[in-house]
Amino acid sequence: HVQLIVPGGGIASDESRWVSSRPAFLLSVRVPGKLFRRLFLTRLLALYDTGRLTFFGSMAHFIDRRAFQRHLAPVRKKRWVVYAKAPFAGPQAVLAYLSRYTHRVAISNSRLIRFDKASITFRYKDYRRDNADRQQVMTLATDEFIRRFLIHVLPRGFHRIRHYGLLAGSARKVNLALARELLNVAAPPDDDTPDEPHDFRPPCPCCGGRMIFIEMFERWRQPRGPPNKTQPNRETAS
Repeated sequence: HVQLIVPGGGIASDESRWVSSRPAFLLSVRVPGKLFRRLFLTRLLALYDTGRLTFFGSMAHFIDRRAFQRHLAPVRKKRWVVYAKAPFAGPQAVLAYLSRYTHRVAISNSRLIRFDKASITFRYKDYRRDNADRQQVMTLATDEFIRRFLIHVLPRGFHRIRHYGLLAGSARKVNLALARELLNVAAPPDDDTPDEPHDFRPPCPCCGGRMIFIEMFERWRQPRGPPNKTQPNRETAS
């Protein structure tokens, strides 16, 4: 799904005032719902016709175009929902919610239960069940798990987050300064203190303190073990 954060207004074309949206709603959600349904299904069929859609497992029968068309037929009659309303807990809560999706991988290590060369077992939430039974366990073949994981890898040239309007490109600072002036909002204070360098050292699993790098190895190079003190030195032995 696609999520957008839209301000409740914008700068007038002559840059003389701030134009606010209606107090009750930003826009009528039924209009973008129909528009998004048409655009999505049109582009989906275009991908199908160019052979850029592949189907596996229980969806392998969709290779037949007639089966694929029958599957999409009821979707065209359904109402597509575009949810748009003011955030309940303010903008900070929205950003915190979205960051959990935009700044993490597809699955965390804590959800992995066991794995081997043949299969991978992990926990997941089934939102169709009640709260007590939502935590479920699934086992997939290794190649199928990797295929599903790679679906979440962004294609080349694709950006997970895009900025438009006030936040677009090099005009961002100018637009934000003008918007604050029109809204009579003070700019955030400048922080001239230098940022602390990022410390990427992992914490110690026992005491929680920062671990110290002893040695770093090049990629794909096998670490060499420490010398055995019990064996005599070659020079002294000779």
